[in-house]
Amino acid sequence: MSTYAQKKGFGGTLWDYLTTVDHKKIAILYLIAGGFFFLVGGLEAVFIRIQLAVPNNDFVSAGQFNEIITMHGTTMIFLAAMPLVFAFMNAVMPLQIGARDVAFPFVNALGFWLFFFGGVFLNLSWVLGGAPDAGWTSYASLAIHSKGHGVDFYVLGLQISGLGTLIGGINFLVTIINMRAPGMTYMRMPLFTWTTFVTSAMILFAFPPLTVGLVLMMFDRLFGANFFEVAMGGNTVIWEHLFWIFGHPEVYILILPAFGIFSEIFSIFSRKRLFGYSSMVFATVLIGFLGFMVWAHHMFTTGLGPVANAIFAVATMAIGVPTGIKIFNWLFTMWGGSVKFTTPMLYAFAFIPSFVIGGVTGVMLASAAADYQYHDTYFVVAHFHYVIVGGVVFAILAGTHLYWPKMFGTMLNETMGKITFWTFFIGFHMTFFIQHFLGLWGMPRRVFTYLPGQGFETANVVSSLGAAFMSIGVIVMLINVIVTSAKNVRVGNDPWGDGRTLEWSLPSPPPFYNFKQLPLVRGLDAYWLEKMEGKTGMTPAEPLGDIHMPNSSILPLTIALGLFIAAFGAMYHVNDKAWAIPVMIIGLLVTFGSMFLRSVVDDHGFHIHKEELLEEEKGAKA
Repeated sequence: MSTYAQKKGFGGTLWDYLTTVDHKKIAILYLIAGGFFFLVGGLEAVFIRIQLAVPNNDFVSAGQFNEIITMHGTTMIFLAAMPLVFAFMNAVMPLQIGARDVAFPFVNALGFWLFFFGGVFLNLSWVLGGAPDAGWTSYASLAIHSKGHGVDFYVLGLQISGLGTLIGGINFLVTIINMRAPGMTYMRMPLFTWTTFVTSAMILFAFPPLTVGLVLMMFDRLFGANFFEVAMGGNTVIWEHLFWIFGHPEVYILILPAFGIFSEIFSIFSRKRLFGYSSMVFATVLIGFLGFMVWAHHMFTTGLGPVANAIFAVATMAIGVPTGIKIFNWLFTMWGGSVKFTTPMLYAFAFIPSFVIGGVTGVMLASAAADYQYHDTYFVVAHFHYVIVGGVVFAILAGTHLYWPKMFGTMLNETMGKITFWTFFIGFHMTFFIQHFLGLWGMPRRVFTYLPGQGFETANVVSSLGAAFMSIGVIVMLINVIVTSAKNVRVGNDPWGDGRTLEWSLPSPPPFYNFKQLPLVRGLDAYWLEKMEGKTGMTPAEPLGDIHMPNSSILPLTIALGLFIAAFGAMYHVNDKAWAIPVMIIGLLVTFGSMFLRSVVDDHGFHIHKEELLEEEKGAKA
């Protein structure tokens, strides 16, 4: 047996994942870590709904409630939705373009470990003296005056995590531009690859403003600067601009890959080419472009004046147009198709009305005059969750069912999948639909309790019951994963039977070099074209030869670990702890030492020889 196919014990497998630079294993790491943080964020959401289920509740105190809502929002956006989207980008995009790996495998691994350690650092705040309590947007007027280290955890944790996302986005951009298989022109790329491409470009421009804001906040909190301290000539509204110049594109950074996943699902399970492919690509690019022109609609009540408000209101309404184009194209894809209601297709089907509700309320909020009434009420909470849960979370659950066989070589149970879908779908609408009315009746956001007799009781009970239904759905999905993994029934390369793009031409899970020979792409839906001609695999674009692959490395983990250690030193230095500066220096030495090692040690990777590939082929046939 060849050296790279040997079976490993638990220790060997663990070491393999700690040192891997293979994009498919990194995808699994993102899936596990993002899934864990999704459960943590979900638990926080359940605590919120328990607290608000009845008036004058004292399940948690006001201070704890502020911590929980802050951590729920921060965890779900930065540590659950983003990494889970990245999991699918890593698992699928390189296969869809016919690449053997991403452009920078080492950087890909570093991106994951930075995200992971940033997330762990942020969540350690719960056991180290209190979580951040200034809201997930951490507005400066609250954050600067927040007692304890909660906001410091937020600032440092998100800086480390955000760095990982930023370098991940750059890596995907370079991969798509440089590593497409022969014949894979831009207008033959699958829609999921297109959305990954536009999302990565948005990450490149959206994350630096957040980083700048966090650095300024860090200097204010840890080193006594006064960027946001009004009494000392600072300006708190600048934080809002910096945050939302990142924060609004972030919504599209999350939703565009979701659109990509749904585009693949509609096409596969309608047995039809995606309707209006070129208009879908154009709409994706336009959403990416307009996403940077709408941020101040979050600030209509800060007094920017009628001109600014009008410009941002018009831009916000305009962004609904390319989204509308997509909705109609998905409907036309199903029209006249041979539609199969598998679990992924159920999520895709349910996504359309759910997301449209979120879009309609978004256009309502885009009117600056109306926004004065809606702002800071539960109407905004309902709108936001219809977009993020009805769009992104539905896509993550659908993508998990769709790509599980490709990532793990085994199919999730369809019956349990449908139970998850129905409980989650019903629970979602129960939880958030009624919150629109709560907002219109005057219930403000971010309040930890309310008085009886205000007309909020029934709606809050319904909302909290809905959260229980969603929780049941997630628990069933966890059981599904455990049962499926235990049974471990292997599936072939195209388990759904109607795969259209290159990833379905490979075994499940794919070999770590992806393609023995790079495929020749002869049109959109390349694998479907080959299947229509009666072929079982792709036509190769090159003769069989040696394949060059990168070596595994522990250095991405140690670079991220060093920053994790240094962050503690930076934070406790404010309290004049004697050990703080040495800890910061040790952490930075670990990081820069690892970077130095990476620079000076020659690492040429290794080759898989042609003979080994031929031998493996013979073994597979035997």
